[in-house]
Amino acid sequence: MAQDYNATLNLPVTEFPMRGNLPKREPETLEKWESERLYYKMIDKNKGKPTFILHDGPPYANGEIHLGTALNKTLKDFIVKYKNMSGFCAPYVPGWDTHGLPIELKAMKAIGVKDGAIPPTELRKHCHDYAMTHVANQMKQFKRLGSLGDYEYPYLTLRPAYEARQVEVFGAMAKKGYMYKGLKPVYWCPDCNTALAEAEIEYSNDPCYSIYVKFNVTDDKGMFTALGLDLSKVYFVIWTTTTWTIPGNLAICLGPEYNYTLVHVGDEYYVMAEELVKTTMETAGITEYTTEHIFTGAELEGMKTKHPLYDRPSPIIVGDHVTLESGTGCVHTAPGYGVEDFEVCKNYDDIGIIVCVDAKGRQTAEAGEFEGLDTDEANKAIAAKLTELGAMLATQKIVHQYPHCWRCNSPIIYRATEQWFCSVNGFKDEAIKAIESVKWIPEWGEDRIKGMVRDRSDWCISRQRTWGVPIPVIYCKDCGKPIVTDETISAIADLFRKEGSDAWWTKEVSEFIPASVKCECGCGEFTKEYDIMDVWFDSGVSHTSVMDEFDSLTWPADLYLEGADQYRGWFQSSLLTSVVYKGTAPYKAVCTHGWVVDGEGKTMHKSLGNGIDPSEITDQYGADILRLWVASSDYHSDIRISKPILSQLSDAYKKIRNTARFILGNLGNGSGFDPDKDSVSDDKLTELDKWALMKLDKLIDDVKGGYERYDFHIAFHAIHNFCVVDMSNFYLDIIKDRLYCEKEASELRRAAQTTMYRILSALARLAAPIISFTAEEIWQFMPHTSADDKESVFLNQMPEKSGIEFSADFADKWDFIYNTRLGANKALEEARNAKTIGKSLEAKIIIKSSEADFARYAELADSLKDILIVSGVEAVKGEGETVFEVAKADGEKCERCWCYSCTVGKNSTHPTLCERCAVAVEV
Repeated sequence: MAQDYNATLNLPVTEFPMRGNLPKREPETLEKWESERLYYKMIDKNKGKPTFILHDGPPYANGEIHLGTALNKTLKDFIVKYKNMSGFCAPYVPGWDTHGLPIELKAMKAIGVKDGAIPPTELRKHCHDYAMTHVANQMKQFKRLGSLGDYEYPYLTLRPAYEARQVEVFGAMAKKGYMYKGLKPVYWCPDCNTALAEAEIEYSNDPCYSIYVKFNVTDDKGMFTALGLDLSKVYFVIWTTTTWTIPGNLAICLGPEYNYTLVHVGDEYYVMAEELVKTTMETAGITEYTTEHIFTGAELEGMKTKHPLYDRPSPIIVGDHVTLESGTGCVHTAPGYGVEDFEVCKNYDDIGIIVCVDAKGRQTAEAGEFEGLDTDEANKAIAAKLTELGAMLATQKIVHQYPHCWRCNSPIIYRATEQWFCSVNGFKDEAIKAIESVKWIPEWGEDRIKGMVRDRSDWCISRQRTWGVPIPVIYCKDCGKPIVTDETISAIADLFRKEGSDAWWTKEVSEFIPASVKCECGCGEFTKEYDIMDVWFDSGVSHTSVMDEFDSLTWPADLYLEGADQYRGWFQSSLLTSVVYKGTAPYKAVCTHGWVVDGEGKTMHKSLGNGIDPSEITDQYGADILRLWVASSDYHSDIRISKPILSQLSDAYKKIRNTARFILGNLGNGSGFDPDKDSVSDDKLTELDKWALMKLDKLIDDVKGGYERYDFHIAFHAIHNFCVVDMSNFYLDIIKDRLYCEKEASELRRAAQTTMYRILSALARLAAPIISFTAEEIWQFMPHTSADDKESVFLNQMPEKSGIEFSADFADKWDFIYNTRLGANKALEEARNAKTIGKSLEAKIIIKSSEADFARYAELADSLKDILIVSGVEAVKGEGETVFEVAKADGEKCERCWCYSCTVGKNSTHPTLCERCAVAVEV
């Protein structure tokens, strides 16, 4: 009866951890991390090391997270974990943006009230509760992604200490003269009934009618009459896409250096830019016309026209903002409806400002017969009236990019109102200089934010809403002068720090402003400003409200990482407040990611049915697959995701997991390897083992390099290729014979186990920032040395290289062996397909090579037998390129190792075994 030799083989155990089922196992790991306070242990262990601060851009506490949020939070988690495992103390304080209009509107909808229906303090309480509910919900979702951070005490923009520091920043900027209240056009959302900042604007295609309107000349400075023209027949022709703004027209602006001409049509003359005559006439359907005389815009300055709807003049002015890209070169100028119009009209003393629309976007009494009409209604009515009066030269239906509110997605209007502004022009040069001191990733980010800062107008920071931090200004009851002093700012900040900003609505001014505060006019009684601050100002001061307030953090941040839309949002608001408050940028480096799109590159929307919720992925695949998706992408561009992409990543994940699982099966779970006792020294390793460690050294360099540059796809692909190509397809495949057939404590087997242990220990740590749950599971089940922190992989440092010196000759030799295996495997596969052999151990490989390579093959023949996993290798001289031939192996099959050998049957005690196996099974 044959002996049961398999009992001595230490084969991998089938019932073993690392079997997948991430959706079930990950929550168990999360519970363990939380109950054991892993994040806090990690930070405590790293105390005293150099700090690395990634400052979290606060997501908005309004609704579920989406894939873009998951992408952002996961990228940050990669960095925080890597830094904590590579010689730094890298605390991570997550934050939330908790003020603003979306929360206010959602809270009002939830309680069933409209604007002004309940007292501000009651509304603010509902807003607070609504925000905190979503903070808790999003926090749970972020944790499910595997994110580690100080979730017990995150930063919230509604916390009293945060609000107090925000007041102090406002005061410091006001003291330097950068805060002022003024009347000027701002972005205004009629639906949300508030002013907006540039960062709250999104451009979308908007169909509309452009109109060409005739303004009759009433004063030509004698120039046209000198040509014999009847002024009643001479018109300046303006062009606009916002018909509803015509009642606000107070001037026509020309480019001072452009050439303008008189277009003679019938008995009328139209003044327009020479370059735009052809396109204007085509739009108007006019084919018979002539052009007469040339004037520069500067020559025409000072002429007057009559507004076609009202009995008032519209003078001709000049401005450098006029372009010849479209229209007539004669720009309809309504200073109440546009920043450029407003600014150019300030150059002329006799031009005032008219705002003919109210907060709801409806025409006011100043618009005359159009009073009460909204913009759509006014567009139609005004166009009809212009046509009736003979003032409409042409209309054209177009689709153009028009600003929309980022919250309600409705078209906005420009509307001059009294608002609080930050005078960015006052410190633009300092801001540009600060930008140049920052490392931008990708590099093009520097030019992008420079252009945005250089081109931006003053920052409107006031909002006509209730849920937010009030602008900390009091007004003199007698003269109305705004009062902002060190004393008032200090008093308001102290109040907010103690009681929060709700106190602004519950306290009288006399209860917190010292009696010593007086207006210049001598009055000591004051009222309060009830406009709140822009939420971008809220989050823009987080660099000091958080990094200067939390003991674990330091200022400035080493890194900000957000979506590319934040160049005009949080990156910029943080920069502007910091440059004034601190004198420099709040960050040393800024990294950006793109948008998440579907598999075809289309933007994901629920309405299109192509959206994927992060919870769908974690429930079906597990968070580690979502994390692999993040790591596998070049995230600086738009990132595609789809079910097929996730399926491919699942396959890639399995190959990494199965590599770890195989090694674990031969190290842990009763396989008898204790790294402290059983590891062999480097000089006891085989060349094959050293080759594996050489490949591991390269992996360590590649992965660390990828992490350092935030090129996570490089780290992921290096790990995947190492597991598949270097390990599964080569090293681990070859050493199975050693693992299963050598004696348990033999030097050869221990050398293989030592090598695998070093590989697995390094692999778990290298992969931990990316596939955190899987790396933790590996760490929990693998054996450890006494130097390891067994509690968690995250309490250990990134691996160092082996310390073994690998010569160029060694690398060249093993490249030769590796390529030999590739050639032999191809020949073996062909032989299997031809039914010449079954398993590779049934074969002998005959290598026919040229004279130059023969000696090399002959020298390697014995070792190649194991590497090629065949029962024999024979080197012979041939001609030309190397040829691999497959023949039946010599000898008989060993019952234990399955190799064919001529020594089978020579041991009378074990007649079915080869010589090696007969020795191995002897007790």
